[in-house]
Amino acid sequence: MSQSNRIYLFDTTLRDGAQTQGVDFTVADKVALARELDLLGVDYIEGGWPGANPTDDRFFADPPEFKNAKFTAFGMTRRAGRSAANDPGLAAILATKARNVCMVGKTWDFHVDVALEVDRAEYIEMIGDSLAYAKTRMEEVMFDAEHFFDGFKANPDYAMACLAAADKAGARWLVLCDTNGGTLPHEIERIVGEVAKKIPGDRLGIHTHNDTENAVANTLAAVRAGVRQVQGTINGLGERCGNANMIALIPNLVLKMGFDTGLKDGAMARLTHLSRLLDDRLNMPPNRSAAYVGTRAFAHKGGLHVSAVEKDPKTYEHVDPEVVGNQRIIVVSDQAGRSNIMARFRQIGLEVDPKNPGVARLLEIVKDREAEGYAYDGADASFELLARHELHTVPDYFALQSFRVLAERRVNARGQLIALSEATVKLDIAGRRAMEVGEGNGPVNALDAALRKALVPIYPELEDMRLVDFKVRILDSGGGTAATTRVMIESADATGRRWSTIGVSPNIVDASYNALYDAITYKLFRDGARPAPPA
Repeated sequence: MSQSNRIYLFDTTLRDGAQTQGVDFTVADKVALARELDLLGVDYIEGGWPGANPTDDRFFADPPEFKNAKFTAFGMTRRAGRSAANDPGLAAILATKARNVCMVGKTWDFHVDVALEVDRAEYIEMIGDSLAYAKTRMEEVMFDAEHFFDGFKANPDYAMACLAAADKAGARWLVLCDTNGGTLPHEIERIVGEVAKKIPGDRLGIHTHNDTENAVANTLAAVRAGVRQVQGTINGLGERCGNANMIALIPNLVLKMGFDTGLKDGAMARLTHLSRLLDDRLNMPPNRSAAYVGTRAFAHKGGLHVSAVEKDPKTYEHVDPEVVGNQRIIVVSDQAGRSNIMARFRQIGLEVDPKNPGVARLLEIVKDREAEGYAYDGADASFELLARHELHTVPDYFALQSFRVLAERRVNARGQLIALSEATVKLDIAGRRAMEVGEGNGPVNALDAALRKALVPIYPELEDMRLVDFKVRILDSGGGTAATTRVMIESADATGRRWSTIGVSPNIVDASYNALYDAITYKLFRDGARPAPPA
């Protein structure tokens, strides 16, 4: 087993992540993510498969400049019946600006026999020829041993012979792949331990899939057994159930196992930002329960828990949330006690005497509102505004006089069936009457557009605000279409800040307005906007 304490990070998001159902990276997406990964300080960034599709070809033709990471191409070994020098696929992956390559090859005799229909001995030669040729053209060559664990269990001698051929050809890393994600941690550790008896661990890598929800555990088991390169993707993106989640792997390796990943001091604080950046690029809602970086990862709800956390965070927090760029959240709900309220006040910068009667009054208001359908444990911004209004520390930036929303479904001049929404709002802004009309894809989008048209000329702080998530829940299903509706809106701005607001009403548009009002007010307050002067 290798005694090195250095773990090398190999990110495969730009290739493996693109295999995720519903994910289609643009070149701009790849450039943005590659830059962030380089800033984080990973050792290798796999950019994709040159020659496989136009997007990867354009990305490899003009990649960003890397300061920390080694830019790496991915591709296959040569085909049967061709020399390495005359294989078009091999030529494509060796002709890019990437000076490192990871080449995939089968190591399961079943696939060699049935999928490739190649003689086993010949296939071992194909591995050796391909890597040896690539070695003459590239700075660093790696071998991706596909289906290695299944292959080792079926025929360990053949699987090891494939590794030996790559090793002899000069591969820097021999990456053991659990390609179908079916191997469990105890099997990974045992098999890697066997391999490490013949090949030093500082030459071995691990690439796992998450089909048994064990990708991260399998990777850590392989590290325990000796491997010193780990492969994974941001947020665990990948084919089927995904790949090992690099966002969880890094803090586990560093904070829990004491390994050196080469990241500079403070770099792990970029993990939460990186995780959410990917979600933003893909227009996907973040996993609130994600380890380390989810909004619930350091959220505390029960009053007794909050009291304990206030005295010693280690009671319920296994790491300091700031180390990974996250933050502690004190949830306020109908289960909350006075300690939750006071802790939340401290978080938002409100200095309040615990004996202030407003504290008890606010707690009762929260409990009453949650009985009506509000849920402040998921709407931090709405709670803060409620608290500040009760304590008279937030201004009224505008007041609604009325709104009207129309929805139309018709056939346009081209014979296409379309649905349009139009909203009209009348506002009072410090004595000024404003009326604006907005159109949108739906009533809430139209209402948001009308509000912005009225408010942005007076409050330019709202220019960069955007709605990133919208959720609706029916609270009393027995009411049918007349049931009370809860709307949750998540907003964001150019600073990367996110906040959640809530509205409740029997009318879905009215509930949406309530959530929009809080979202806009919170943005203005947090940006330090001054209320418009009287007309």
